[in-house]
Amino acid sequence: MTATAENATEPIDLLSPDLTADPFAKYARMREQAPVLAGTVLGSPMWLVTGYDDVRLVLTDPRFVTDATSVRGDDPDGGHAILKKLNIPSDVEDLIAKAMMNLDGAPHARLRKLVSRAFTARRVAEMRPRIEELTARLLDGMAAAGRDGTPVDLVEAFCYPVPIAVICELVGIDEEDRPQWSGWGRVLSLMQVEHLPTILRECSAHVMDVIERRRAEPRDDLISALIQAQEDDGDRLSDREMVTLVFTMVTAGHESTTYLLGNSVLALLEQPDQLALLRADPSRWQPAVRELMRLGPSQFAQPRYAAQDVELSGVRIPAGSAVTPLLLAANTDPRKYADPERLDVGRGAASHVGFGMGVHHCLGAPLAYLEAEVALQALFDRFPDLSLAVPREEIPWALRPGFTRVAELPLRLA
Repeated sequence: MTATAENATEPIDLLSPDLTADPFAKYARMREQAPVLAGTVLGSPMWLVTGYDDVRLVLTDPRFVTDATSVRGDDPDGGHAILKKLNIPSDVEDLIAKAMMNLDGAPHARLRKLVSRAFTARRVAEMRPRIEELTARLLDGMAAAGRDGTPVDLVEAFCYPVPIAVICELVGIDEEDRPQWSGWGRVLSLMQVEHLPTILRECSAHVMDVIERRRAEPRDDLISALIQAQEDDGDRLSDREMVTLVFTMVTAGHESTTYLLGNSVLALLEQPDQLALLRADPSRWQPAVRELMRLGPSQFAQPRYAAQDVELSGVRIPAGSAVTPLLLAANTDPRKYADPERLDVGRGAASHVGFGMGVHHCLGAPLAYLEAEVALQALFDRFPDLSLAVPREEIPWALRPGFTRVAELPLRLA
């Protein structure tokens, strides 16, 4: 006999401050309560999937899709409720609704193929020298700011600038334009809904301007490659699709890495035995960043929608229902990982779901890993006596639904 919404527990608000403030404990409690729970986001009902195996299934099973408009069920909005509540104007709603991660099947495959050329193993490897150069420049700035023991906020001085510089360079955003992208990204990451229309319109106009500049003077970047693909076959890519792709690549391409850097530094300072292992054997950094990503920052993935009735761990998921995979709950599932909340830089954790899985697995994951590996190793090599400038309990956490991250990380460099 399967469970239904009628006999499920009281729905859990996935955006509740309590859940956001203490995700490890709350997600563990939810996981042990049931494999599938009734939940809500902005008042819209959805199913929350808690265990590693079920989360992996939802991320990879074609019965679960990301395009809300392609499913119909009991919900009269057909899966549109959350998008409607964001009050995004119709002239820019495609930046969200038509983003690559919200498409399935052939439309998704077409766009992903066009963008994937920027994230090949060869292209990512070729970025290492540039990432090392950008990182060294930022560390120089930190050294100057932190002379005489002055505390430096790592989030502001390092965690934001590294990923935004790397993804902008890869995509084709000029250096002088990057600060405004950083500002837009912070507003979007804080889910300040009232600012969404303005931000989306400003981003859209800016990207269109960059596209026109690259048409006139092509470079070795993603925007120029997309323009070339359009010129080779105009039916493959419209200007509007290009704008949406660039917007998605830049905004999504730095957020997780920014949070990963800050969380990782704090975790390693708190667990000096793990940091000592990395210092003794730098080859451990590569698997270590996967383990650090397993423990955050991603709390949950974007909703999937059941394309048909599906039974999941004894719970009937009706067609059209929204289903949210809880990534942090899966990544700390003791049925998958021994002592799951403990940081173990030797674990590797290659099978974690922090970057998703399946056809929507994050294209930029290899780049994010490389950035984290280079940046973290360089930081701890440059400042071997790095330490917290305030007591641990005074480190503020950003109450950002969907992500676990430090808001500020004041450090003394020596």
